[in-house]
Amino acid sequence: MAENNDIEVIKESLWYIDNYILIKDYYDRTISRIAARCIRKGNIAIEDYPFYPYIVDVLEELCETGDYIIEHSELHPYVEKKIQGGVAALKKNLQLYKEECEKNSTQEMMAKKDADLSAAKDAFSGFTDLASDPTRGAGQSIDEVVAKLVAEQEKLIEKKADEDE
Repeated sequence: MAENNDIEVIKESLWYIDNYILIKDYYDRTISRIAARCIRKGNIAIEDYPFYPYIVDVLEELCETGDYIIEHSELHPYVEKKIQGGVAALKKNLQLYKEECEKNSTQEMMAKKDADLSAAKDAFSGFTDLASDPTRGAGQSIDEVVAKLVAEQEKLIEKKADEDE
């Protein structure tokens, strides 16, 4: 039975690396999309975009996930394999993300974030029919994410094997 617990801990810990990679990509794409949206809205500053606090939330999650990976040195060999530049690049990027997060977590920004959150709660307060919730079931469990990533890795291996033939 202890062996199963060891496997779960390893799978859960490895999930953090894959999650970091996914969140980093998502963050980069979100910034690009919102920057384009700001241009279409009259070239407003990204900080003036009404949903800017969401970017800060994604950034905070990215930092938390990166911190977990840094704190767990047993993950570092996997980081070297999965993240270009390895642990050094992870630490460098994480420092930049933390600086960005700190810069955007001023008291004024936090007050704006709280006001925006309150407005969002008000907008969704009448939403009680969970069956019609378009985001219902959008999250994935660790097992589903790992299975997806393993399947993608297997496809890459097969493609490389086909190319080598």
